[in-house]
Amino acid sequence: MTKITHASIVLCGALGLLLGANAMAADVAAGKAKAEQLCTSCHGADGNSVNPEWPKLAGQHAGYLAKQLADFKAGEARQNAIMAGMVAGLSEDDMANLGAYFAEQTGSGGFASAERVALGEQIYRGGNLANGVPACTACHGPRGGGDALAGFPSLSGQHAQYTAAQLRAFRQGHRANDVNQMMRNAARWLSDEEIEAVAEYIAGLH
Repeated sequence: MTKITHASIVLCGALGLLLGANAMAADVAAGKAKAEQLCTSCHGADGNSVNPEWPKLAGQHAGYLAKQLADFKAGEARQNAIMAGMVAGLSEDDMANLGAYFAEQTGSGGFASAERVALGEQIYRGGNLANGVPACTACHGPRGGGDALAGFPSLSGQHAQYTAAQLRAFRQGHRANDVNQMMRNAARWLSDEEIEAVAEYIAGLH
């Protein structure tokens, strides 16, 4: 198993600085107009989707969102037939503008499943030493805010169903757009029960 190293975090930081610079030059108004054309039917007008299969985008880091759009368009490390169609006509400026718009929106928060919150908190804050699962707080922070400069997304209040689906995709290698395989390595040893529990905990983390 590859560990999350200092070098990996430094590399993510450099990537984050580049993405952050692009976000600073973005046009929020243009991002809103583009979002109204393409995004609102699934993700909501303000980025707070009501369907638990579709992620909440409100409050997410601008650079991270722009990268995901670019990855969907490339269609290699992250593949989704619906998103591929949505991003096909987007330029780099469009992606940066969309990221900037959704980053300025306020997330709706969420609720954790009471019966799973204890295990979810254990995994999120302490990982699982027995099988080498790292604590989520190392990259995503104690309240799930992530780190924009390092390229680590905000998780706070995200739909549990969506988060669990992404963890399974990383575990199976179906999603591979994580720098230095950090998420694939982190999710590799998570059990189904642990995935569901930590996803529920994240939903209520805000």
